[in-house]
Amino acid sequence: MGTANTLTKEQFDAIGQELDAIRNREMADLGEKDEKYIRKLIKRQRQLEVSGRGLLMLGFLPPAWLAGVACLSASKIIDNMEIGHNVMHGQYDWMGDPAISSKGFDWDNTCTNTAWKHTHNYEHHTFTNVINKDHDIGYGILRMSEEQEWEPRFLFNPVLAVIVSTFFQHFVAIQSLQLENYLIYKTKTREELKEEFRPMWKKMRKQLFKDYLLFPALAGPFAPFVFAGNISANLVRNLWASQVIFNGHFPEHAEQFPESVLENETRGQWYVRQMLGSANFEGGPLLHLMSGNLSFQIEHHLFPDIPAHRYARIATDVRAICEKYGLPYHTGSMARQTLSAWKRIFKMSLPGKPKAKQDNKGPLGGLRAKVTRLTSATDSDSRKAA
Repeated sequence: MGTANTLTKEQFDAIGQELDAIRNREMADLGEKDEKYIRKLIKRQRQLEVSGRGLLMLGFLPPAWLAGVACLSASKIIDNMEIGHNVMHGQYDWMGDPAISSKGFDWDNTCTNTAWKHTHNYEHHTFTNVINKDHDIGYGILRMSEEQEWEPRFLFNPVLAVIVSTFFQHFVAIQSLQLENYLIYKTKTREELKEEFRPMWKKMRKQLFKDYLLFPALAGPFAPFVFAGNISANLVRNLWASQVIFNGHFPEHAEQFPESVLENETRGQWYVRQMLGSANFEGGPLLHLMSGNLSFQIEHHLFPDIPAHRYARIATDVRAICEKYGLPYHTGSMARQTLSAWKRIFKMSLPGKPKAKQDNKGPLGGLRAKVTRLTSATDSDSRKAA
């Protein structure tokens, strides 16, 4: 049917129709199976949390402390990745259960529900990998695109990436503040920053109090073991979650786009942008669960409101569509995608001339030029007829 550089308007429309058909099929099939899945998972997550916190109370015994950290880490990862992230995408809103609703779900994370849904659900998923529109391209801290002007601070790209990963839940919480506008570019005032930070600090205080004051205090003389265990569990969760996110967006073959792709973007073009700008990584059921099924990042970006446990099945259909239309389907082992993501992080730390914008190259850019010419010709003919 064509290659990535030669897709026609009709082919983009066909891709949109085929992917819409997949979405409609899955949404029509939602029901008891999905409800049982999420309720069972929430039950297991809570059991892991109770077990982890209980074992840490016996942290003076090394085996108990290690088991406690393992259980609490797993609990936090599942809560954030497969439950919180997916629930706040509205994947289970159809159930009508306020406890599993995107409107009010509260997760074990310092980021508020409202801030997350704005920066992630709206900005990131609407403007996926569009330079200057998707803040997830480097989070305002890292240089992740050749089109971004190099600055001396980007020499610390790898170090900053490690810091972001280590304190990932906190960087997610303050992402919407876009601190670079205050600290570096001076386009935001201190008063504006304080006002925006107020609701975030309320949520951050709640989490910090729970993990580092309340539960250690409940342990009495064993408080240091609980304190250290909670730090360790949060660190494990942060490192794991950040790498899952990096692997889905930063590998070298994940494409980025100029703002011009948004002009009159059709449904089919939006779908293709999601596929080209995302990457999967392969593994077994446990890896998919612990990654929140973001190991299927391509499918998630295509269908963010479909329960993520369905992505494994959907992936077969999506891959077939990519093969049919000559589109790349970016996937590989977790090790391969991790290496590729960090290779880009190191590469972008080095000074270099910004890559010239090539709006008319690639499947989206090529179509943009065709549509522009077609529209101009149609307008011209209309004016002549008038």
